[in-house]
Amino acid sequence: MLDQGAPPQNRPSPPGGTGFGSRLMRRKPVERLVEEGGQGEGGSLRRSLGMWQLTMISIGATLGTGIFVVLGESVPKAGPAVTISFVIAGLTALFSALSYAELAGSIPVAGSSYSYAYATMGELVAWVCGWCLVLEYGVSVAAVAVGWGEYLNELLDGTIGVTIPNVLSSAPGEGGIINLPGLIVVLLAMVFLLGGAKESATANTIMVIVKIAALVLFCTIGFMGFKSGNYSDFMPLGTAGVSAAAASLFFSYIGFDAASTAGEEAKNPQRDLPRAIMLSLVIVTALYVLVAAVAVGAWNWKDFEGSEATLAAIMNDVTGQSVWGTVLAAGAVISIASVVLTVLYGQTRVLFAMSRDGLVPKVFGRVSKKTGTPRVNTVIVSLFCAGLASVIPLGKLVDATSIGTLFAFGLVNIAVIVLRRTRPDMPRTFRVPLGWLFPVLGFGFCAYNMFSLDSITWVVFGVWMAVGLVFYFLYGMSRSRLATAEK
Repeated sequence: MLDQGAPPQNRPSPPGGTGFGSRLMRRKPVERLVEEGGQGEGGSLRRSLGMWQLTMISIGATLGTGIFVVLGESVPKAGPAVTISFVIAGLTALFSALSYAELAGSIPVAGSSYSYAYATMGELVAWVCGWCLVLEYGVSVAAVAVGWGEYLNELLDGTIGVTIPNVLSSAPGEGGIINLPGLIVVLLAMVFLLGGAKESATANTIMVIVKIAALVLFCTIGFMGFKSGNYSDFMPLGTAGVSAAAASLFFSYIGFDAASTAGEEAKNPQRDLPRAIMLSLVIVTALYVLVAAVAVGAWNWKDFEGSEATLAAIMNDVTGQSVWGTVLAAGAVISIASVVLTVLYGQTRVLFAMSRDGLVPKVFGRVSKKTGTPRVNTVIVSLFCAGLASVIPLGKLVDATSIGTLFAFGLVNIAVIVLRRTRPDMPRTFRVPLGWLFPVLGFGFCAYNMFSLDSITWVVFGVWMAVGLVFYFLYGMSRSRLATAEK
């Protein structure tokens, strides 16, 4: 629902006090966040993105590896009930998307949930949220890049009859030395991003159209091989299997928040960001449920175990011809590349916002006057993600990404409640309906999915958070711009 709200209150000041606890809880006023929008070291970001481009960024960041690759890893966990797992993961994303839409319309800045937390819950929580976003976006880029290599091999095999040897297309521990395709696609995305935000958005829009066409083609052909008997044993592994699959499949919805990281490059962020977030999630969810239903109907759920390039394999099986699988593989190669591009974009903008606040080194906030983009930031992040993609297996990357994202999304739902209580009269171009109900449900769904992940994922997450807290207390806490302003 739309709500223009009342005139803003007088600008609040960060909470006073010089004690240790007060320093951790210091907040950055919303007005200051908005005023500083786009400002970086040596230049400013350019406002060049409209609602269509923002929507395409969200779809581009979301629609990709989750359905093309992770589906094959999730069906063995839930059986045909994987369709329910998609719905559960989608509901988790929906409640959080509503909260994102409200905050994006109120605080249209590049930091996404990190900035929302800074304005509502204080610096320490903001840092934790930002650190989770680094895990979400950075590791997600690597995971998507790994999945890209599987479809690249399918495409090469169907067109020229050769594939990249396993030793050069798999991570150590999976029979390989390096995942070269994963490395290459991240570096290609880096080149696009260095050209500028508008140019990258145009390339992404073209790739999004291709990926939607590829999935519609799959559904059309896959439905011809639909066998109702494949649904006879609907939930072979019980509700625990459905929950486990939903937790992993949440990875498929990661990225709808990418539009919120473009808040400082949008032409009309207050109007366009909420619309782009909600529209992209509706389109993606509809496609996911449809594709999953057709895939399970065409193949027995046990056949998904160990399969690669699953959708292409199903098309080959249904038609008895490799040409259709090759066509789908071509679409997947293009579409998954768009996920790498847009998620990598989101990662650089989050670090840009954190750098402007002094919590990470200034190099991440340096803006090129020629392109209006944080070029050094882009190169550093790209090389890091390329390194991860080249040596870490897909499954481990997916779960690590999911837990970091769920934690950040949970904080966004809390931020809506806090901001409504502390700044009730602040203008909002979108409001989550039914008061606090949906944000509470959003937080509950996030917590439920987090606790469905295995213990190893929690250990990795704990180590990651410990490293982040050490960095904050040794570096960010004293160099924060709010800290230096108090001196």
